[in-house]
Amino acid sequence: MSYELRKIISTNSLRSVFQPIVSLQTGDVIGYEALTRAPVNSKYINPEILFEEAKTHDLLWDLEILCRSNAIKAFSSQNSDKFLFVNIDPAVLKDEHFTKGFTKEILTEYNINPMSIVFEITEKTSIDSYADFNEVLKYYKSQGYKIAIDDVGTGYSGLTTIAKTRPNYIKMDMSLIKNVTRDNFKKAIIKSFVEFANSTNIKIIAEGIEDVSDLYTLIEIGVHYGQGFLINKPAEKLLETSEIIKKRIINKNSSLKKHCFSSSSNVEIGEIARIERSVLSTITCSEIDKIFKSNTNIKGIPIVSSNNSVLGIIMSYNLFSKVGTQYGWSIFMKRPVHLIMDPNPLIVDYYTPLDKVSKIVISREEDKLYDYIIVEKDSKYYGIVPVISLLEKTMEFEINVAKYSNPLTGLPGNMVIENSISRLISEKKEFSLLYFDINDFKAFNDTYGFEKGDRVLSFTASTIHKHTCLIKDSFLGHIGGDDFVAIIFGHDAYNLCQNIINEFDSNIPSFYNDDDRKKGYIRSFNRNNNEENYPLMSISIAVVLNKNKDYSSIYELTEDAARMKKKCKIQSKKVMKSCFLV
Repeated sequence: MSYELRKIISTNSLRSVFQPIVSLQTGDVIGYEALTRAPVNSKYINPEILFEEAKTHDLLWDLEILCRSNAIKAFSSQNSDKFLFVNIDPAVLKDEHFTKGFTKEILTEYNINPMSIVFEITEKTSIDSYADFNEVLKYYKSQGYKIAIDDVGTGYSGLTTIAKTRPNYIKMDMSLIKNVTRDNFKKAIIKSFVEFANSTNIKIIAEGIEDVSDLYTLIEIGVHYGQGFLINKPAEKLLETSEIIKKRIINKNSSLKKHCFSSSSNVEIGEIARIERSVLSTITCSEIDKIFKSNTNIKGIPIVSSNNSVLGIIMSYNLFSKVGTQYGWSIFMKRPVHLIMDPNPLIVDYYTPLDKVSKIVISREEDKLYDYIIVEKDSKYYGIVPVISLLEKTMEFEINVAKYSNPLTGLPGNMVIENSISRLISEKKEFSLLYFDINDFKAFNDTYGFEKGDRVLSFTASTIHKHTCLIKDSFLGHIGGDDFVAIIFGHDAYNLCQNIINEFDSNIPSFYNDDDRKKGYIRSFNRNNNEENYPLMSISIAVVLNKNKDYSSIYELTEDAARMKKKCKIQSKKVMKSCFLV
């Protein structure tokens, strides 16, 4: 019965193929998993059958030697500086033919450093003795090899294996990865593994990525690396990431960075839309029924015309309520879906902000409250957003904004300001940075108290916001105390500054009592504890343009802004009124 298997091993009729493992931050290949393929016309075309029968006929070690040798030889011939992931079944380690040092001999022959090898321990076989198993792993680690636990989520004693082996990588099995976008339970499991990995210096690899939406979800969760047919199929050559996939990974990460401190009013619904299958209105209800039953995580299917315009939606509960009646099955199942679809679904444009969509959703009829939101781009179907995803994302953005905002003004604080400026510098965008400071605020605060001081800060924030919010994509942040910063694009900073100064100067006297307002100054103590006269508050605005200077870092830009602010305050003190310098 093992004749064919013995012949394959004796004639070395096996070949090695390699599947890329890529960074889900940059799209770059970090390594390749070596996989073994038997002859096409063989009954062992499925590798699992090949290895299972090898165990049965005491040929596992012979097969292991052959597969490992083939993989290392084929890998070395392509002069790669990436990692080579090699599968090991724990059963091999207790095989009576197992020999320590065998792999190192092959690596030496082909001039490959052991530090380039990652041994993948599959979880599909139970480990009988962790003491013996760990002895072998300890030996491998001492030689410079790295360890990955494979198929996590499907095999034996997953958490025990991880705890005992302390691997460098954890590979999440395809069964956990597939449809993760539509499965909140899977999402929660993977999130917990990512948090665990980040706190223990382990890297997570997602296996079996086949869907763009799942790829995006894994990037959002923070999974470090990925592999799968969407990225690249196994091949004899060491393939690089295709340009389209690399671009998707980079763009998704850029979008996450762009919105990591954004309010839901600054995030477009299209950016969280799921690219979901749509169907033509002529499809039968029985075909729709098959789609729902083949994937219970799909709750709705958009209905489109031949030119991809949205005609309606069919939610699973709508279908089953129609066909579940006494004669419903015989009436509808062979007829087109447009007869029972909802022809008035909630359709929003790709560029609609999340907060606006949320308001539309809660105004819907109660029986449609949780129907999918359909997203259009250029008046064509683009994707869907489940209401739960909208709520989750909106809450996530708002919590993040609140976490990093100034509690008095509600404006973004230092971390958000730094992140926004750094991003603009890296994107080489042309902008103007406005640095605001209230002159003689400390004297006012000391004299009138912090409550009135807070009112002045709120008024200042409101005044600046009133004028900057009229400029598209402008940003306003509160550094702290009486310091504010704004970023504007393609706008006349001169007029903006003058308008802000005019409004500030017109209203600031109202914060003083009649006597001080008439005098035009207050008496307060300076830093040396000497009493002196302080004029009514004014505002200094230092404006830094990056039009004629290529800033390489935020520190370089803020140094210029601080220097300009100092000059501006000196100028303001001389003329005893608000001013700005560009």
